[in-house]
Amino acid sequence: MPAMNTNTLPGSTGFQAIDLGIGGMTCASCVGRVERALRKQPGVVEASVNLATETARVTVNGADDAMAARLKRAVRDAGYEPRAVESDADPGAVRWLGVPRHAWPVLLAALLSAPLVVPMVGDLLGKHWMLPALWQFLLATPVQFVLGARFYRGAWHALKARTGNMELLVAIGTTAGWALSTWLWWRAEPGEMVHLYYEGSAVIVTLVLFGKWLEARAKRQTTEAIRALQALRPERARLLPDGVRRTAVVEVPVDELLPGDHIQVLPGERFAADGEVIDGHTQADESMLTGEAMPVAKAPGSVVTGGSLNGEGLVTVKVRASGARSVLAHIIALVQDAQAGKAPVQRLVDRVAAVFVPVVLSIGVVTLLAWLWAGAPLEEAMQHAVAVLVIACPCALGLATPAAIMAGTGVAAKHGILIRDAEALEVAHRVQAVAFDKTGTLTEGRARLLSLQAAPGRDDAVLLAQAAALQSGSAHPLAQAVMNAARERGLAWPQAQGLQSVTGRGVQATVAEQALLLGSLRWMESLGISLGALEPAAHAALARGASVSVLAQAGGPALAVLAFGDEPKAGAADAIAALRERGLQLSLVSGDNRAAAEAMAGRLGLHTHEVLAEVLPADKAAAIRHLQRGEGHPRVVAMVGDGVNDAPALAAADVGLAMGHTDGASADVAMHAAGITLMRGDPRLVGAALDISRRTVRKIRQNLFWAFVYNVAGIPLAALGFLNPVVAGAAMALSSVSVMANALLLKRWRP
Repeated sequence: MPAMNTNTLPGSTGFQAIDLGIGGMTCASCVGRVERALRKQPGVVEASVNLATETARVTVNGADDAMAARLKRAVRDAGYEPRAVESDADPGAVRWLGVPRHAWPVLLAALLSAPLVVPMVGDLLGKHWMLPALWQFLLATPVQFVLGARFYRGAWHALKARTGNMELLVAIGTTAGWALSTWLWWRAEPGEMVHLYYEGSAVIVTLVLFGKWLEARAKRQTTEAIRALQALRPERARLLPDGVRRTAVVEVPVDELLPGDHIQVLPGERFAADGEVIDGHTQADESMLTGEAMPVAKAPGSVVTGGSLNGEGLVTVKVRASGARSVLAHIIALVQDAQAGKAPVQRLVDRVAAVFVPVVLSIGVVTLLAWLWAGAPLEEAMQHAVAVLVIACPCALGLATPAAIMAGTGVAAKHGILIRDAEALEVAHRVQAVAFDKTGTLTEGRARLLSLQAAPGRDDAVLLAQAAALQSGSAHPLAQAVMNAARERGLAWPQAQGLQSVTGRGVQATVAEQALLLGSLRWMESLGISLGALEPAAHAALARGASVSVLAQAGGPALAVLAFGDEPKAGAADAIAALRERGLQLSLVSGDNRAAAEAMAGRLGLHTHEVLAEVLPADKAAAIRHLQRGEGHPRVVAMVGDGVNDAPALAAADVGLAMGHTDGASADVAMHAAGITLMRGDPRLVGAALDISRRTVRKIRQNLFWAFVYNVAGIPLAALGFLNPVVAGAAMALSSVSVMANALLLKRWRP
C-alpha cells in the first residue's frame, strides 16, 4: 500500500489533501512537532496530525511527484517514520509463539523486572529478599537500554529539534534512576548493603511499554469501523460474456470493472460494484452501509450497492460504478476524513502541549534543586525529580479528543450516520433549531392517488381505467400515481388513441371512442368545463392540501375529480415528537402551496406557525439564515434535506444533515453538501445524529478534564514527595489507557 493517499478537495481549484501515515508519535508534543515540520514545506497550505490514528492530513497547493518525497523526508527529519496510511489488516493479529508481536517487548520487560519487584513485595511482608547489586544491574540494564531503546531514539530526535516529548521525559527520568543506582553501587564499600533504584527505572519502562501496548490495542478498536467497511469490498467479480470478446463467465479483479459491464452475483456473495439488477430476484443485506438490519428485496430495476450481501437469489447486475467511484468508497473516505480531522477544541490542547514539556523539565530541575536546598540526600532529590518527569507525560492530552472522535464517528457509521468532519460533530451538539425539507425528507416523495370522486351515476373503476389509459404515455409523477392505483385494483386499461400532451395543463386522447381530457382545474376552467356536483369534492381536496386533477369529456361535463398527495414517512411524526421533547425549535421549509404544506405539517405534528411554504429552492438558504438570526437571539440551526436540490440550504445551515440515497450520484452530492449524511431515509436518524454528537462531545470534555486534572494534581504531588517514580509511572500509563477506555464506551451506543 502506498505511504500516502491523495485526493482533490471538493470545490477546490488546485488544492489537494494528502494522507500520510506516521509512526513513532507518542504524545501531544509529537503532534505539534510533526505539524510544524510539514507546514514548513513549500506548497503546504495546512497540516493536521492525529495522534490516535497516527496519520497526517496535509493540504497542498498543487501536488507533484516531488511533494510526496518532501513530505516523507520532513517527517523522517523530525524523528518519525513515514509509513502506509491504514491497511486492511489488523497489525495486532500478527503473533509470535501465540503472543501478539507488539506484546513481546512488554512481556520480556515484565519477566526481567519481576525479580526486581519481589524484594519490594517482601518488604511489605517483613522479609528482606534483596538481590545482589550485580544481579539487579544485569536485570535492569537490558530493560533500560534495549527494550527501552525507543525512548532514547525519540528523545534524541526531540533534542535535535530543540523541543520535548514523552520519550525525553521518560528517558531522562529513568536514566537518572539507573545512573544514580550505578553510581551508588560503584562508590559503595565492599560488602556494604546499599539501597539501589534499579527496580524503579525498570518498572517505569515496563509500565510505560505496557501502557503503550494497551493504548495501541484500544486504537485498533476505535478504527475497527474502517476495517469492517474495507472488509466489505470483494476482490473479484464474475464478469458475464458480452457477445464480442468474452464467450464465458470469467473472474476478474473488481478494479477492472467498467460501467455497463454485466456481472453475475451468486447467493451469499457480496455485490462487487454499484449497479442495477437486470435479471433475477433476491434480497440484499445492506446493514453495514445503512444500519438497516432488515433485508431489502431486489428485482429487475432495483439499485444495489457494492459491498452489500446478496441473499439466496442468483442475479445479474449492470455495473454503474465501482472502485473509487462507488458508494462504499465514498463512505470509507467520509469516515476516514472525519477520523483524520481535528476538532476545534483540539487547538487549545495543541497550544498547551507546545509549551508543556519545557515547563515540566523546568519543574523537574526546580524540584531537584529545592530538595537539595532543603537538605535532602541527592538520591532522594533525584527520586522526586524523576517522579515529576515521569508523571507529567502529556500522552492523555494528545489522545483525549481524537480517541473520542474516532469512536463516535465509527459507531455512528455502523448505524448509517456518516459524519464528514470533526467540526460538524462538535457543532451538532449545540443545535437549537432543526429545519426540515418536506418532500423526500419527511414524506415518501412519491405522489399517490388519494381519492377519485366520480360524478353521480358513474363507475369509479371504469373512470380510473380511462384515466390510466390517458396517462399511459407519460412519466409524470401524477401519471405514475394513476397507473399504480389502477394496478393495485387489478384494472386493465384500454388503448388511448391520438394521445396529446398539453404542456403544463394535462393530456387529451380518445379512449373507447370517447374524447377525454385529464388535467388541472385551471385548464378545465379555461375550456369552460363545469365541475357541477363535483365542485364540493374538489374544494375539499384543495383544503386538505391535495393536488387536484379533473377527468372530463371534451366539451362535456366533468366525470371525476382526482386528488393526489404525498404520504408521511413511517416514523416521521415520532421523529418530530422526539425532537420537540428535547426542546428544539422545529420548522418545515417547503416549496408547496401553503395549504398543502400546512396540511402535511398537521399530520406530522408540526404547528402552522412552524411552516415556511412556497419557498423556492434558491430561496431556502435565505430561509435558513432567517432562522439563524431568530428574533434578536442568534440560533444554531440544523437543516435536514435530501442533499440534492437542498444543497444551498444544507451549506447555509450551521450543520447540514442530508438524507442519503444508495445511488452513486445523489449519494456523492449528499456527502459533499452536508456535514452529516443519513444513509437511510429515516427521519428518526436526525435525533440519533444529534445524540451521538452530544455524547461524543461529552466524552471529549471528560477526557480533557481528567487529562488536565491528572497533570495539575500529579505534578505537585510528585514534586512534594508524595509519589515515588514507580507509582508515577503506573499513573502515567493508566491515564492514557483510561482516556482510551472512556472513549471506547461510545461503541456501546445505539440509536
